[in-house]
Amino acid sequence: MPTTSFTQLEVWQKARQLTREVYKLTERFPQHQLYSLTAQTQRAVLSIGANIAEGYGRRSARDKAHYYTMSKSSGDELLHYFFVAEDLGYHQGEPGLIQLLNSICAMLVRLTQKTLTNFR
Repeated sequence: MPTTSFTQLEVWQKARQLTREVYKLTERFPQHQLYSLTAQTQRAVLSIGANIAEGYGRRSARDKAHYYTMSKSSGDELLHYFFVAEDLGYHQGEPGLIQLLNSICAMLVRLTQKTLTNFR
Protein backbone atom coordinates (compact mmCIF):
# COMPACT_ATOMS: atom_id res chain seq x y z
CA MET A 1 0.00 0.00 0.00
CA PRO A 2 1.53 3.34 -1.01
CA THR A 3 2.28 5.94 1.62
CA THR A 4 0.63 9.32 1.64
CA SER A 5 2.93 11.05 4.14
CA PHE A 6 6.55 10.86 5.20
CA THR A 7 5.26 10.11 8.71
CA GLN A 8 4.22 6.67 7.45
CA LEU A 9 7.80 5.77 6.53
CA GLU A 10 9.35 3.41 9.07
CA VAL A 11 12.74 5.06 8.55
CA TRP A 12 11.29 8.47 9.50
CA GLN A 13 9.59 6.97 12.56
CA LYS A 14 12.92 5.51 13.67
CA ALA A 15 14.63 8.84 13.02
CA ARG A 16 12.04 10.51 15.25
CA GLN A 17 12.78 7.98 18.00
CA LEU A 18 16.53 8.54 17.59
CA THR A 19 16.02 12.29 17.85
CA ARG A 20 14.27 11.93 21.20
CA GLU A 21 17.05 9.67 22.51
CA VAL A 22 19.85 11.91 21.28
CA TYR A 23 18.30 14.94 22.95
CA LYS A 24 18.15 12.99 26.23
CA LEU A 25 21.80 12.04 25.78
CA THR A 26 22.99 15.56 24.99
CA GLU A 27 21.22 16.97 28.05
CA ARG A 28 23.97 15.22 30.03
CA PHE A 29 26.81 16.86 28.09
CA PRO A 30 28.77 19.55 29.95
CA GLN A 31 27.48 23.11 29.75
CA HIS A 32 30.68 24.30 28.04
CA GLN A 33 29.79 22.05 25.07
CA LEU A 34 26.38 23.70 24.56
CA TYR A 35 27.42 25.67 21.47
CA SER A 36 29.78 23.08 20.03
CA LEU A 37 29.40 19.32 20.45
CA THR A 38 25.88 19.47 21.91
CA ALA A 39 24.60 21.76 19.17
CA GLN A 40 26.35 19.83 16.39
CA THR A 41 25.03 16.49 17.64
CA GLN A 42 21.50 17.82 17.86
CA ARG A 43 21.75 19.47 14.46
CA ALA A 44 22.94 16.21 12.86
CA VAL A 45 20.11 14.13 14.32
CA LEU A 46 17.53 16.75 13.35
CA SER A 47 18.86 16.71 9.81
CA ILE A 48 18.22 12.99 9.44
CA GLY A 49 14.46 13.24 9.86
CA ALA A 50 14.17 16.62 8.16
CA ASN A 51 15.88 15.41 5.00
CA ILE A 52 13.69 12.31 4.89
CA ALA A 53 10.63 14.57 5.09
CA GLU A 54 11.94 16.98 2.47
CA GLY A 55 12.96 14.16 0.14
CA TYR A 56 9.57 12.54 0.43
CA GLY A 57 7.95 15.75 -0.74
CA ARG A 58 10.11 16.09 -3.84
CA ARG A 59 8.64 15.14 -7.18
CA SER A 60 11.57 13.67 -9.07
CA ALA A 61 13.35 10.47 -8.10
CA ARG A 62 16.70 12.19 -8.41
CA ASP A 63 15.64 14.92 -5.94
CA LYS A 64 14.18 12.36 -3.54
CA ALA A 65 17.35 10.28 -3.66
CA HIS A 66 19.49 13.38 -3.10
CA TYR A 67 17.71 14.19 0.16
CA TYR A 68 17.75 10.58 1.33
CA THR A 69 21.50 10.53 0.66
CA MET A 70 21.94 13.75 2.64
CA SER A 71 19.99 12.16 5.48
CA LYS A 72 22.33 9.17 5.44
CA SER A 73 25.32 11.53 5.48
CA SER A 74 23.91 13.25 8.55
CA GLY A 75 23.70 9.83 10.15
CA ASP A 76 27.39 9.27 9.44
CA GLU A 77 28.14 12.68 10.95
CA LEU A 78 26.10 11.81 14.04
CA LEU A 79 28.04 8.57 14.49
CA HIS A 80 31.25 10.61 14.53
CA TYR A 81 29.83 12.87 17.26
CA PHE A 82 28.85 9.81 19.31
CA PHE A 83 32.47 8.64 19.19
CA VAL A 84 33.85 12.08 20.06
CA ALA A 85 31.49 12.39 23.02
CA GLU A 86 32.44 8.92 24.21
CA ASP A 87 36.15 9.67 23.83
CA LEU A 88 35.68 12.82 25.94
CA GLY A 89 33.88 10.83 28.64
CA TYR A 90 30.46 12.44 28.16
CA HIS A 91 28.82 9.01 27.95
CA GLN A 92 29.90 5.42 28.33
CA GLY A 93 28.95 4.26 24.88
CA GLU A 94 25.41 3.94 23.70
CA PRO A 95 25.16 0.62 21.85
CA GLY A 96 21.38 0.90 21.54
CA LEU A 97 21.64 4.33 19.92
CA ILE A 98 24.39 3.22 17.58
CA GLN A 99 22.40 0.13 16.61
CA LEU A 100 19.33 2.29 15.92
CA LEU A 101 21.43 4.75 13.90
CA ASN A 102 23.01 1.92 11.88
CA SER A 103 19.54 0.53 11.17
CA ILE A 104 18.34 3.94 9.96
CA CYS A 105 21.39 4.40 7.73
CA ALA A 106 20.89 0.95 6.18
CA MET A 107 17.23 1.74 5.57
CA LEU A 108 18.20 5.03 3.92
CA VAL A 109 20.60 3.28 1.56
CA ARG A 110 17.84 0.85 0.55
CA LEU A 111 15.29 3.67 0.22
CA THR A 112 17.66 5.62 -2.02
CA GLN A 113 18.31 2.60 -4.22
CA LYS A 114 14.61 1.73 -4.41
CA THR A 115 13.70 5.33 -5.25
CA LEU A 116 16.14 5.44 -8.15
CA THR A 117 15.24 1.95 -9.38
CA ASN A 118 11.46 2.42 -9.29
CA PHE A 119 11.53 5.65 -11.25
CA ARG A 120 13.86 4.73 -14.10
